[in-house]
Amino acid sequence: MAKKRTTIHDIARELDITASTVSRALKDHPRISDSTKESVIAMAKKMNYQPNSIAAALRRGTSNLVGVIIPTVDRNFFASVVRGVEDVLNDTSYNVIICQSNDSLEKEKSNIKALLEAQVDAIFASYAKETTDFSHYEEVIKRGIPLILFDRMQDAFEVDTVVIDDYLGAFKATEHLIEQGCKRIVHFSGPQNVSIYRDRKRGYEQALKKHGISIDESLVLSSDLKLESGKMLGEEISNWPDLPDAVFSASDYAAMGAMEIFKNKEIIVPDDIAVVGFSNESFTSLVDPALSTVDQHSKKMGQFTANLFLDQVKDKDSDHPPSKTVLNPELIIRKSSLKNGQIKPKKS
Repeated sequence: MAKKRTTIHDIARELDITASTVSRALKDHPRISDSTKESVIAMAKKMNYQPNSIAAALRRGTSNLVGVIIPTVDRNFFASVVRGVEDVLNDTSYNVIICQSNDSLEKEKSNIKALLEAQVDAIFASYAKETTDFSHYEEVIKRGIPLILFDRMQDAFEVDTVVIDDYLGAFKATEHLIEQGCKRIVHFSGPQNVSIYRDRKRGYEQALKKHGISIDESLVLSSDLKLESGKMLGEEISNWPDLPDAVFSASDYAAMGAMEIFKNKEIIVPDDIAVVGFSNESFTSLVDPALSTVDQHSKKMGQFTANLFLDQVKDKDSDHPPSKTVLNPELIIRKSSLKNGQIKPKKS
């Protein structure tokens, strides 16, 4: 059985004083004698007393806790966002609670419930791929708790958002492949209920249109964009009678999975198929060939998110219309997409 938590009432019984006296002594109240304070502190230490932080938060009206919900902790992108948040909040009185949804709607709801019970002062979230019902987020808004969405935005309700221009990142990646002479470009797309994947597909399509290349829906392959899915898609492409010129993947993981299959089947990247990913995960510069990708400036995203919250705290008495912060993506060109071993100059 779990050991019962020590309360101020337990300390009061041991010292034969009132619970209110114990409470005041622990708060260094001037009306409590030094000898009583010393006795209370010594007994509290002996009984391993730990203050109830949630109860204290209820009394103060603030917990100095900020909840951050991310889909997964094992992605460099999300880890870097959290680092950015902590870089800013470490210089304040706020502490960060990190929750992982595993891209599950039910787990995400559980995360929200736990954070609300912990009386957090704000919630920063990148919602799960499964999420199509946002009522649990609406509950956060109803309670007046600041909610900031990062990476993935949602038009169903108005809150602050911090995102990159996913459309522009995808456009740059696809145009780069076209400039390398590619015309049959496969797109690994993600769930279209998630804004970033809609925008990345749109950027891919617009780059093709700009260069007079017809959109072929059979070249758009959808999945959850994980490593294993990338392998499955790579296997599928490898069996096509005519190989495509290139793959633009909305995820570095899916791109890496496909590249592994291509290598096993002696399909040479980039000579046979050029590949570009998205996110600039830490492994992208280490694989062979190094993977071209789109950098989302994840740490900066975390910093902007935290600073948005601090600005709200400073101006809590004034109206705060929801804002949308859009960061510019950066295309990082490496060997995996260089058909001729060098970057072709852009056409004017």
